[in-house]
Order: sequence, then structure tokens, then C-alpha cells
Amino acid sequence: MSWAVIVGVGPGLGAALGRRFAREGLRVLLAARTPAKLEPIVREIGDAARAQACDATDEAQVKALFAGLDAPPDIVVFNASGRVRKPLLEIETGEFEQAWRNACLGGFLVGREAARAMLPRGRGSILFTGATASIKAYAGSAGFAVGKFGLRALAQSMAREFGPKGLHVAHVVVDGGIRGPHHAPDAGRPADHLLEPDAIAEAYWGLHAQHRSAWTQELDVRPWVESF
Repeated sequence: MSWAVIVGVGPGLGAALGRRFAREGLRVLLAARTPAKLEPIVREIGDAARAQACDATDEAQVKALFAGLDAPPDIVVFNASGRVRKPLLEIETGEFEQAWRNACLGGFLVGREAARAMLPRGRGSILFTGATASIKAYAGSAGFAVGKFGLRALAQSMAREFGPKGLHVAHVVVDGGIRGPHHAPDAGRPADHLLEPDAIAEAYWGLHAQHRSAWTQELDVRPWVESF
């Protein structure tokens, strides 16, 4: 059986990706800084799922993540992020650097190790989760957008470098809020004003399933009521 590796897993999109990939018969490696939080997701998915601690900004931990696989992964998703919700003048240097490391440096480390694992076989998908801030930096979002802009640049560069070598690299702009377990229905708003994690996961699987004659490098997903 082949592997799907998801780095940056929580109860929302990361869990939905794990469920979707497992339904296709893939073994799923779920990675997060705190693997104890992944136990409910592993139980839900079943025997196909495994959890592992991994700080995506730690090179040694990322290398160990891929070294522990008994076969090259078919799919790798970088779903981690970093955010500072402050006006620019209030952001401390350490906060800004950590947000960039979480959103961009982690993507580089995971993307590089994924490519190293996949290249000998000449196939596989490397997918990066972006956001509205990947292409539009609002006031007060410098602590988030800089990392997401960089991640998008990384995905473009990798796609041009590794596409001709058989690896499908794509960037997904998640343009809107994602529904989580804590979201209750909002009175007066459409029931689907938030993106459903399972629906986003379906789009990721669609990217992986594309024929190489018609690969998508960037895909944006948003609710039908989202302004853009």
C-alpha cells in the first residue's frame, strides 16, 4: 500500500484529507506538533492511519518523518500555517519570524523531502495549502501574508522544476473560512457560508487524480457567497 503524508493536521481540513485519502486505499501518516491531539482522528480513520510528532520547521524532524516510511509517498500535503493577528507596528520580531517559519520554511522542508522521496520513482503529488492571504495582503495581515506569499512562490518554483520529472506540485488557495467543530449555524446566513472540510478534501483528491496532460498548478476554492 502507498502512503499519503499530511503535515499540519487538526480536526478540520487535515482530518478530512486523512479520511478522503484512506477511502482510496492509502495508508495515511498524520503529522502535527502534538500527536496526542491526533488520536481521535486516528481512531476515526482506523488501521490505515498513523500519527507522528513533527515540527515542520525542524529539519531533523521532517527528515525523520519521511525516513520512517517503508515506501515513497503518493501524496504529500503541507497544511501547516503561522499567523500573527496584530497591526504591523505591534508585531515583535520573534513573532514575525515564527509565523514565517511555520507558513513558509516548513513548506520548504516538507516539499524538499517529499520531492527527494518521490523523484526516484518519478511520480507523486505535492500539495500546499494556501489562503486568501496568499494572493491578497490585507492591512494588519503582514504576520500571515508574508509567509503565505512565500509558500505560493515555493509551489510555483517546485512545479516548474519537478513537473517535467513526473511530480505534480499544486497550490490550493482556500479563500474563506473553514467550518470547524466549534462552528454553530448562524441565523440569517446561508448554511454553506463556510467551506466544508470534506468538500475541500475532495478538491485535493481531484488534483492528485488529474492526468499529467492537464495538471493544475493553482486551484482556488471558496463558498458560493464569498466575495473575491
